[in-house]
Amino acid sequence: MMIKLSAKIRELKARKARVLKDADRIPAISYGHKIKNTMLDVDYREFQKVYSKAGVSSLIELDVEGEKEKRIVLIHDYQRDAVSDRFIHVDFFETSAKEEVEVKVPLVFEGISLAVKDLGGTLVKNISELELKALPQNLPHEIKVSIDTLNTFADHILVKDLILPKDVKISAKPEEIVVSVAEPAKVEEELATVIEEKVEDVAKVEKEKKEADVVDDVAEKK
Repeated sequence: MMIKLSAKIRELKARKARVLKDADRIPAISYGHKIKNTMLDVDYREFQKVYSKAGVSSLIELDVEGEKEKRIVLIHDYQRDAVSDRFIHVDFFETSAKEEVEVKVPLVFEGISLAVKDLGGTLVKNISELELKALPQNLPHEIKVSIDTLNTFADHILVKDLILPKDVKISAKPEEIVVSVAEPAKVEEELATVIEEKVEDVAKVEKEKKEADVVDDVAEKK
């Protein structure tokens, strides 16, 4: 069953951003190929619930007040407030059952890796989402990745190992590593390297600061 969301036509002059925010609504726009842009607004809490279920890869039935036909859309983009992290704008892309779309779909890692559980390794997720291209009705909401096969540090899962729905194209290279398990020693070495690099960066900054102070002192004396 398709996820549903209600929307209202937004009048630019009458409904300004501040007014919408006070009413707990989000300004939005709906557009698509050969489709006229429509200014909308949606209820904040309702959109939050829909986004948690749909993400950016599931179809949504958009019920616009005053329109008889429902719009079938994807959440194409959104903006959040830098301080509060609240949604402040949403872009809906109206789809056609005959036209392919490209979206990024998250990977969901499931199962138990013996290399992690018994050998003390660390799960390394090289890819957290993949860009897929398909007809809207064929797009998956997420891609499940079983890590049960990662029994040793030599094991890994490649892009070509993933199970994808039929008629879905993927942009990533087949031999690209999706997930693997790093040995404890290697993880410690990587952390040590990162810490060492940060210490060097701090020392460099301190040195540059001292040199700048010396230049300033000389300039003041002149």
